[in-house]
Amino acid sequence: MSPKSHDKFKAKSNDKSHDHEDEMKKCVHGLIDLIGEDPKREGLKKTPERYAKALKFLTAGYEMDPKEIVRKAMFTESYSEMVIVKDIEVFSLCEHHMLPFYGRAHIAYIPNGKIVGLSKIPRVVNCFARRLQVQERLTNQISTTLNEVLHPLGVGVVIEAYHLCMMMRGVEKQSSYTITSSMLGTFHEDRRTRQEFMSLISRERV
Repeated sequence: MSPKSHDKFKAKSNDKSHDHEDEMKKCVHGLIDLIGEDPKREGLKKTPERYAKALKFLTAGYEMDPKEIVRKAMFTESYSEMVIVKDIEVFSLCEHHMLPFYGRAHIAYIPNGKIVGLSKIPRVVNCFARRLQVQERLTNQISTTLNEVLHPLGVGVVIEAYHLCMMMRGVEKQSSYTITSSMLGTFHEDRRTRQEFMSLISRERV
């Protein structure tokens, strides 16, 4: 593709994105009106614009390729013990009510000739979290991606999260949180490996 063609393609993409943002602003304006508020009130005038930009950021994961994130930072290494990145902050939107859920992810894998740059693991989490989600799917998507790209001996993922759809509405339980896990390879097959992972992520920070 020539530079000029690339510029035209980029311009069209930007135009399309701009159109989507305008449509989102109109929808938010309508919702504000439907709940009985005045969209023209000073404090709400720019709310449709702000919300549209926020929603685009919170759902930016649809435009990311999680497998490519991992592939860009894979290195040959003979290390074959457990690698854990714990306490990764997770912020996502529940697809049932579009309300936030938030918490922490703990991710481990046992290399099989390849390791991945440590920063890429939180990036994979962000990629999937910045979509409309359920915690169960999010957990599986992270483990499956690492397993399919790295081909490790095993992958373990645990997510602990609070859901505002339970806290602000419905049962209104403030202290309840949800734990999900996905264990692949040796983490699933070997109880001792699984126990080591669970023990290490439950320890206090160094």
